[in-house]
Amino acid sequence: MLDARLRRKSGMVEVGQNVQMGTQELNRLRWQCRRGVLELDLLLERFLERRSDLLQGERLSSFETLLEYADNDLLDLIRARTDCTDSRLAEVLGWMRNC
Repeated sequence: MLDARLRRKSGMVEVGQNVQMGTQELNRLRWQCRRGVLELDLLLERFLERRSDLLQGERLSSFETLLEYADNDLLDLIRARTDCTDSRLAEVLGWMRNC
């Protein structure tokens, strides 16, 4: 296993169980999290800082699906003003609500 310094130098970020997300992939997600609503922008940024290590496989796919929502719709989901009808998104949405 690579030590933390070597992982940083190689541009890889440790994600989950020995699966790694590259710095480029993480930066792409950060760019997609930039939104027109400042509150949403801050929520998504904080979520990535705290939980990006959990985003892999289906969870990553769920997060990317949530990023396709319109700003106000996504904010309503995160703030629980609207119920999530897609059970595949519930886990990631729960993490976002707790950030």
